[in-house]
Amino acid sequence: MMKLHMGSLYWESTFERTDYENNEKKEVYDVAIIGGGMSGALCSYVLSQEEYSIVLLEQERIGSGSTAANTGLLQFSNDIMLHELIGQIGEEQAVEFYRSCKRALEQLQSTAEHMPFDVQFHTRQSLYYASTEADVPKLRREYEALRKHGFPVEFWEREDIESHFSFSKPAAIVTKGDAEVNPLRLCAGAVQYAYEKGMHVWEQTEVLEIQEADENTIVKTTAGDFYARTVVVTTGYAPAPEMKIEQKDLKVTYAVATEPFEDLSFWKDRMMIWETERPYLYMRLTDDQRIVAGGLDKDTDQLPKTEEQTAEKFNELRQELEKLFPNHPIRLEYEWTALFGESTDELPVVGHHPEEPHVYYLIGLGGNGTVYSMLGAHLIRDEMKGKQNPNEPILELER
Repeated sequence: MMKLHMGSLYWESTFERTDYENNEKKEVYDVAIIGGGMSGALCSYVLSQEEYSIVLLEQERIGSGSTAANTGLLQFSNDIMLHELIGQIGEEQAVEFYRSCKRALEQLQSTAEHMPFDVQFHTRQSLYYASTEADVPKLRREYEALRKHGFPVEFWEREDIESHFSFSKPAAIVTKGDAEVNPLRLCAGAVQYAYEKGMHVWEQTEVLEIQEADENTIVKTTAGDFYARTVVVTTGYAPAPEMKIEQKDLKVTYAVATEPFEDLSFWKDRMMIWETERPYLYMRLTDDQRIVAGGLDKDTDQLPKTEEQTAEKFNELRQELEKLFPNHPIRLEYEWTALFGESTDELPVVGHHPEEPHVYYLIGLGGNGTVYSMLGAHLIRDEMKGKQNPNEPILELER
């Protein structure tokens, strides 16, 4: 079992998990979803709208993997800028992908409104600042590309930033229509919604093998065999059954949550904030008045082995926050580190197995994984229904 995070996780303190009754297995399910993290949860929510019989298989507890370490920033902009993606895959496909991310955000808002409990979803603006003067031309090119294609964006000069925040940066773009969420509550809420519509949920159930049979697919697990007409693998950053995802590049990231602030008036409109430098610093606020910040990513597929290593990184994050907000004491209460994956082309991996047409993969690689998961869930739904989806050739497994 792959360990995906360590430390004190803030979101775990905001939610009390519920148990799911293990229903008697159906003889054959329409869909078996492997993985109970964000991708599996949103996929179960989307597919439950189609009246499929679904079983969700999770080797630990719902949302206990990478989702619990997610910082909950939702943006239509991606780690790869639109103008850079245009250079990589062409204008038509790049703009379609960005528009799909914007639609996915709107779909996430609708999903949040249908949850059985509050998932702390709030629409926000994002401030994306140039870390250095050298990054300003790149940021301006991004602004022009976004504006050209109708995305809600403003360009801020240094004086605009200084008039709204206690820090100064050379320039920034501000995007509208982004959002923040409690990722653990969203994940659990989406699963609960589908469960109440009849989905079976099997936690503590490890998938051992997927076998293609004549008519149905057999999912062999520690709880016995499950038969399904379609299988969707949503194992995230952990190894995917039956197939090595070639695009996956693992990294370690660090995150902190401060003690609550009595007054956050120094933070303009509760904006989400990130920067052009790579790896980048990013931050947001929570419902109980904390700052959540993350970054300092390191190329490695192993979590840190000593507390000294992690303490140094957490202290660095605190210092970065103190530079931005020098008049406000930064006291950390939660500190955690986690593995996450990026693809080599910085796009998610979604689609059916090249040799097994009834097995699909939804691997939301990258810093925008929740948005990718919603986008991917709709893509898989379309593929299952034989409906054309413009993202299919962009995100297919073998590309």
